[in-house]
Amino acid sequence: MSRVDYDALETRVAALVAGERDEVALMATLACELHHSDDRFDWTGFYRVTAPGMLTVGPYQGGHGCLRIPFDRGVCGAAARTGEVQLVADVEAFPGHIACSARTRSELVIPVRAGSGRLLGVLDIDSDNPAAFDHEDAARLARILKRTFDMI
Repeated sequence: MSRVDYDALETRVAALVAGERDEVALMATLACELHHSDDRFDWTGFYRVTAPGMLTVGPYQGGHGCLRIPFDRGVCGAAARTGEVQLVADVEAFPGHIACSARTRSELVIPVRAGSGRLLGVLDIDSDNPAAFDHEDAARLARILKRTFDMI
């Protein structure tokens, strides 16, 4: 199983999104680059804030995702509601987990904010392997998100 080369990924993403300010274009580019950078990433995408307390599926790579997720449900809802990274080694043990795919075993969800601090949505990465993600993944992906969306 290959792991992402975060230094190379960060350089590649920065070059691809330089000067872009459209959040959907940024999300689409990131979803593609992230998804193809690591074999652990089985579903990689964004859920966008589209109404108070509601996330709607945005750009993604992988099988279908849930269409809408309220802030009070699931791992993505928890990240949006609390503003904190959700690093879940076993989704079956997460209270209120929403099974968009029966194969998902672990999940990493990171809040996505504009430079102003406004919550744009969350980055959701699912793996079919248990405990696939660690704190380094969370920190490095959060850094890429901050650099990408800070100009919005």
